[in-house]
Amino acid sequence: MAITIANSTSTQEKLLRAREAASKLALLSTEEKNALLLAIADAIESQSDSILAANREDVESSGLEGAMRDRLLLTPARIKEMVQGVREVAKLPDPIGETLAEWTRPNGLHIRKVRVPLGVVGIIYESRPNVTVDTAVLALKTSNAIVLRGGKEAAVSNQRLTEIMARVPGVPDGAIALLDSRSRQSVQELIKARGLVDVIIPRGGAGLISFVTENSAVPVIETGAGNCHIFVDESADFEMADRIIINAKTSRPSVCNAAEKLLVHERVAASYVPRIVQKLIDAGVELKGDEKSRSLAAGLSVAPANEQDWYEEYLRLCMAVRVVANVEEAIRHINRYSTRHSESIVTRNEANARKFLRGVDSAAVYRNASTRFTDGGEFGFGAEMGISTQKLHCRGPFALAELTSSKYEILGTGQVR
Repeated sequence: MAITIANSTSTQEKLLRAREAASKLALLSTEEKNALLLAIADAIESQSDSILAANREDVESSGLEGAMRDRLLLTPARIKEMVQGVREVAKLPDPIGETLAEWTRPNGLHIRKVRVPLGVVGIIYESRPNVTVDTAVLALKTSNAIVLRGGKEAAVSNQRLTEIMARVPGVPDGAIALLDSRSRQSVQELIKARGLVDVIIPRGGAGLISFVTENSAVPVIETGAGNCHIFVDESADFEMADRIIINAKTSRPSVCNAAEKLLVHERVAASYVPRIVQKLIDAGVELKGDEKSRSLAAGLSVAPANEQDWYEEYLRLCMAVRVVANVEEAIRHINRYSTRHSESIVTRNEANARKFLRGVDSAAVYRNASTRFTDGGEFGFGAEMGISTQKLHCRGPFALAELTSSKYEILGTGQVR
């Protein structure tokens, strides 16, 4: 079994091999693919020490701190979660070959619409080495070849993980390919490879996503930044709201489903804003606010928020607070400033909940729950390719079903037109 070496083969050669591998993967049975996934999980588990050593090399040389360092870091617990995710994907139903619809025409032709692989999937991502495994196993389960272009800060980790997966007997040569992460040219070659690559998935910061979507000659599934909101309605249970907000902001502030903005109904703002501001400060969160929220939190450290703050994805322990008149104003604010990722309302009012769930134009909209649940694993998908914030092809956490296209199989008995 050949090992994919990031710098030893040109991008063009890797793309050609990936195209050949996609043809072979399309012929594998569900049982064969599941066996490969379980072997990959075992291999990662048995090689955890070498993975951690590779990751330490990346972390020590990156110079990153805080939330960005956390995105890069692998730990024994995170590797265990990674392995568990692979095994969960192996247990999930295989969408390939699923019949979506079928019917018979008056002339006797039987038409069947079935799921098929996309073919060759290219993913460009930053920092998080777990993405290397999550996306590769989802691609393999759906008979897609995958071409990975990770960030330079995770180069050694990604190399080691890719080698381990590619070594598993039965994985076609080129099915899991890693491009040179230290060369910007590899990104350009990947996004211009129309005819060799079927879809590109950018996963990272707003700058990366914008660059890929604006410059790619290959169709793109856009994964969005996460400027996520929580709205505390006038009927909210304050203790529930506290738990949700603290979790959504502080459990892992560097990820895209962390909450960045807090909106509070004006009828409860006088009592709730000082309360939650103090709790957030105690949790180490830097706070910004509009004039009303700063006035209500007088004596507490809340900096003035400017217009740009309402658009910004902080990706750190920082949150902006605004007082709004009602649920309608909360919806208008979110639809103007959010990245259409994940938003939540905390309320006991059924009518306001329905209005929020229907009116907010985001991929995931919650009632009385943390935005941190917008995740492939939490949705029962095992893992995810990303969180799509666009509306064509797929939206929200996307995994197995979204890594497929469809084709028509038409069965005849000699009909001619």
